[in-house]
Amino acid sequence: MDVIIVGMGRMGSGLATKLCAQGNHVCVIDRDQEKLDALPDDFSGTKIAGVGFDRDVLAQAGIDRVSAVIACTASDEANIVVAQIARSVYHVPRVIARLYDMSKAEAYRRLGIQAISTTEWGIARACQLLTYHQLDGVFQMGDGDVEVVRVDLPHLLEGEQVREITALGEVMVVAIMRGNDTFIPTQGTELQHGDVLFAAVASTSARRFKTMLGLTD
Repeated sequence: MDVIIVGMGRMGSGLATKLCAQGNHVCVIDRDQEKLDALPDDFSGTKIAGVGFDRDVLAQAGIDRVSAVIACTASDEANIVVAQIARSVYHVPRVIARLYDMSKAEAYRRLGIQAISTTEWGIARACQLLTYHQLDGVFQMGDGDVEVVRVDLPHLLEGEQVREITALGEVMVVAIMRGNDTFIPTQGTELQHGDVLFAAVASTSARRFKTMLGLTD
């Protein structure tokens, strides 16, 4: 997985070190060169000194081809700007923003940005959000009986058709984001590498949907 992490404080550096050790390609950005130099000697990722929401810096980091962007500077405003650029401009599949003030977290979640407070966010939790351990809720309807969720297509389903992950009255794929395009699929639409699925799932069928996707709790 290719990941950009903006902000090399205690959280960002710890996360960068762990993800890199797991075999991911990690690019870190911080305006303070000393923080970049403080990363462990065995850190094999890319280091860029600069402002994390500068588009030239993000382009240098390869934001157009990454799987995830994590903004964890000490500024809520900077983190949200980075997250919005990553999500809205570059359509990065997974975007996480560290926030101190969680009052707007729900609004950002509906935009596809996972906002997590410093009081509940550990390095293990951030790593979990980058895997298939959970479905990302995008929008709840009614009393939560139906939820639209977002999930990266698991490799095992590449080449399969949408009908393979459809259950009448329980699960329906309502949209697919593929590169810079988002479209409404048919039952015969072939799933491709890098697809991001948006599915309407009945609250009682979440476990079944995970099973269809080959995900485990």
